[in-house]
Amino acid sequence: MAERTEAYVDTAALIAFADGSDSHHALFRRLFAQPPPLVTTTLVVAEGHGWFLRRFDPARALQFLSMVEAIRPLKVTGVGLREQAAATLLLRRFADQSLTLADAVGLQLMTARRVRSCWSTDRHMGLTGVPLVIHQH
Repeated sequence: MAERTEAYVDTAALIAFADGSDSHHALFRRLFAQPPPLVTTTLVVAEGHGWFLRRFDPARALQFLSMVEAIRPLKVTGVGLREQAAATLLLRRFADQSLTLADAVGLQLMTARRVRSCWSTDRHMGLTGVPLVIHQH
């Protein structure tokens, strides 16, 4: 049996999965039920935590962190100076786009790891050619 290809998980996918009122909730609920190997970054987790903290409250933000910890198989990759420098180059390359540093780190990681699918609703996450899962389902 062939090994399933790793997918990158962006903040938007985690929010859609956790928030039942999100228009993409059903899709991500289905995808997270039987996921391939998944990878994300600490910046994505921080963005999601902040989103739930601002939109709801500290308890809901902590529930979000617990949800991320429970997702298997999800590898959360740390972001160091090397990743930040590579992401900064991407931010300069796509200066006409409204990319966050977290987005740019994700784009860089997908390129470096040859990821073939991006779980996101953010069109910016397709800038380097990795297809967004919302266009595949």
